[in-house]
Parts: sequence; C-alpha cells; structure tokens
Amino acid sequence: MTTPALRIETQGHVATVVLSRPEVRNAFNDEVIAELSQAFVQLGEAPGVRAIVLMAEGPAFCAGADLNWMRRMADYSREQNLEDAAKLAFMLRAIYECPKPTVARVQGDVYAGGMGLVAACDMAVSVDTAGFCLSEVRLGLIPATISPYVIRAMGPRAAHRYFLTAERFDAAEALRIGFVHAVVPSARLDAQVGELVAALASASPNAVRECKKLVQDVAGRDITRLLIDRTVEGIADIRASDEGKEGVQSFLNKRKPAWLAPKG
Repeated sequence: MTTPALRIETQGHVATVVLSRPEVRNAFNDEVIAELSQAFVQLGEAPGVRAIVLMAEGPAFCAGADLNWMRRMADYSREQNLEDAAKLAFMLRAIYECPKPTVARVQGDVYAGGMGLVAACDMAVSVDTAGFCLSEVRLGLIPATISPYVIRAMGPRAAHRYFLTAERFDAAEALRIGFVHAVVPSARLDAQVGELVAALASASPNAVRECKKLVQDVAGRDITRLLIDRTVEGIADIRASDEGKEGVQSFLNKRKPAWLAPKG
C-alpha cells in the first residue's frame, strides 16, 4: 500500500508504516486518518507480520491536524464534528488494539493529535532533539479524542500539567513522565528501534498478542476476584495452546521453538 500520504514496507516479519507528507510536517487530515485506519487493520490481520513500526519522513513526526482540514472543520456543524471525530477515534483505536505489537519511531517534533499516534503505540523511541506539545487549549480546543491514550501513556498527573498549559517539553521530559520508553541521539535511533523489533519478532507471536491484551485488560483495574480469575484462565489457556506447549518443550529440550525455524 503506497499513497502520497502513506507508505507501507515489509521486510521479514516487520512492517513499517511511514507518514510521508513532510511538506506539511506529516499533519493528518481525513484521508490520512482513513489510510492509517486501513493500514493497521490490514497489518493486524497479516499472518506474516509480527511487529509494526510507525515512523515519519522529514524533520517532524506529526504536527497534528492539517491546516486545510482545520479550515474545513471550522464550518462543520456539531453532527459533522461528531462524525469527523469518530473517524479519528477509530484510527487511534485501530492502532491501540492492533493484534500486532507497535513501535513509534519518533525522529522529530510531535504536536497535538500526533501525540495520540505515539501514545496509541505499545512502545515509543524518540530522538533526543524532539519536542512534544499538547497545544489544543491555545486554540480554544481540548485533546479529547486522544486523551484516553495520552493519559495512559504519561499518567494523569503529567496530563494535568501539559493538557492545561500547552507547554512544549523536550524528549528528556517525555522519558521522565513515561510518554516514551527510550531517548537516543539520531545516529542511534534505528538501532534502538531495531533492538525492540528484534525482541518482538523472536518471541511467540501468540504470546505477544495475548500479552498485549493482558496489559490492556489489567492496567488500572482493581484487583478483584474476577480479575484474578481471568488471569488464572489466561495462564491456563496459554499453557494449553500449541505455541505454549511448543515453547516449553523447546526450552526443556534446548532447541529453538518452531516460530524461529527458518522458512522453507
């Protein structure tokens, strides 16, 4: 899949989704939102893909909403705004709930809605020169649609500050508050992303998929009897699965598991 706004490349078990509108700082509009939604739904179902990297071309990762799109939205009715926001919400959910693990490769600045893209990914690696900003309140708006993902990523305490002040913060602060997992010089960015991707691709595909669901299901929940019962069922189910059995047997027999066997 290649369009003027989006490019998808697959190498081995890794798919790379590239935002390719550097001339507008990779800002998104309704077309980009639709293409990203389609890309992550399709890649999530692709049997050969074990990890997905979201990256961008140019000096900025994503500047949020495209200005021309914002001009159109300025005249929208409430009903049109509801429909438009629902499409953005679907895109973010498609990334967040993608069955395959996702890694954001942040090579430049991230603003407004772009923060939602990074937060919806399972992991994020940033270059040390990147800046981050939730700028909505400066425009009389709020980061409503991206908030479930951004608050999960940075925590409510940090969100209180950066949602309300619209301050720009640097990569070191993004790392401190947990919004990104690693900060590296630009020369190390691909290597750091590559290490994460290699770890993801070498693990049991089924276990990785179930682990992603496990974190989403357990995070922030009260430790109730129901939750405990679900975790008991989870380990029982994975132990009884084909990959679970294969993984344990390969470990005991000191051999590589089947999912690491060479093709052909």
